[in-house]
Amino acid sequence: MGILGEGLNAAVERAFTRPIPKSAPAQMRYLVRQEKGTRAVAQLLGISQRTVERYVKGQIVRPRPDLGERLADAVRQRWQPRVRERAKRQAATTDGLVIHTRARFGYTAAPGTTDDARVRHLTLALPPEYARRFFDAQAAGATERQLRNIAAEGLQEIYFQDHGRRAQGLQVEFTDIDYVEFDL
Repeated sequence: MGILGEGLNAAVERAFTRPIPKSAPAQMRYLVRQEKGTRAVAQLLGISQRTVERYVKGQIVRPRPDLGERLADAVRQRWQPRVRERAKRQAATTDGLVIHTRARFGYTAAPGTTDDARVRHLTLALPPEYARRFFDAQAAGATERQLRNIAAEGLQEIYFQDHGRRAQGLQVEFTDIDYVEFDL
């Protein structure tokens, strides 16, 4: 997953109402409840069923670093699914989302204008239609390039073209992303 996909996930995770379990045994117990059994969790994490049972009982409390990351990621992906969906639905229907970014923006414009790319720091509120497009594309397994194109279209319309009031025919290129963050 790329920088935009991770940014969207982080924005949705900020909507959580309860903290994610911190300890490995608590995370493992949560996964066992979600997956309805130790065998499914063992297959999910690529470990033995007996190891899962040891975590559940508290016999093992510190996982290997690679297993700890897989465990935390699996829990994070499954944590509070209704809260996650409600936040996405609200952003896609009424609130939209805010994008904070520093990246290189270049564009194709009419002859006689400068189209040299330059680094800009932008914070803009994108309307709900772009939030819906982002979340739909992400759910469909969109690539980082496709998410970047959606962001470029949104920034083009809102910032560079001012909702169609100026710079007709301008095509924005969103490259060399320094960072990007989203808020719902």
